Amino acid sequence: MTNTETDNRTAPSRRQRPVHELTVVRTEPIGRHLVRVTAEGESLATFGDPDLPGLAATDSYVKLQFGDATRTYTVRSFDRAARRIAIDFVVHGDEGLAGPWAQRAQPGDTMRLMGPGGAYSPDHGAAWHLLTGDLSAVPAITTALEALPGDARGAAIIEVETDDDRVDLRPPAGVDVRWAVNPDVTDTEFLARQIAVAHWPADRTSAQVFAHGERESIKAIRKVLRELEVPRERISISGYWARGRAEDAFQAEKRQPIGQID
Repeated sequence: MTNTETDNRTAPSRRQRPVHELTVVRTEPIGRHLVRVTAEGESLATFGDPDLPGLAATDSYVKLQFGDATRTYTVRSFDRAARRIAIDFVVHGDEGLAGPWAQRAQPGDTMRLMGPGGAYSPDHGAAWHLLTGDLSAVPAITTALEALPGDARGAAIIEVETDDDRVDLRPPAGVDVRWAVNPDVTDTEFLARQIAVAHWPADRTSAQVFAHGERESIKAIRKVLRELEVPRERISISGYWARGRAEDAFQAEKRQPIGQID
């Protein structure tokens, strides 16, 4: 992967964007290419909806500040009572900005973030769930799996580069998790092919889909979902990043034809 730090999620409005200055309390590797950074701060008492113990959306995200630059990341976990947040970073050596920072981060370091945003949560009334994406979507997929009811049915299909990218997941018994190792990262239709042959229910209007990740891969998935006649209102879909694009280029393309998923 060339860049897993960019996405096309819309930032929260400026009126809803207080800056939270936090202190890193722990870092730990999660699989081969993921690093989890846990930070704390008293201002997290008002992060999101203060009447909730956690966050309303399982794909909640924040804008991290690195000097004049920002990067968008999904919240892996949030504990309001403990004033604690955890974020998983995809890392590939010294590539990018946020990934190398996460690898070097030490307890006592400062983290500045704005947010949260987010809109998706599993529909407990859905008869079948599909959760899919690459490593950049793993935090949201993991959180969604944890939020599913115990009798949920479905599949989580996650594209990875190697078997070492697998992380520990605890899905409901009726949700099959498949780690799909892509031997060719330039094959943008790889994940779409896995989805096309998944064990879909006969009535796909009862399904709910969460599909997020590399932009061209997500475009291919969107085509398959159309062919399967999954209703658009049952789909949460977007590109989190684009191969070969830095942040500025990716953001500039969002409203151009190349940047459109639907």
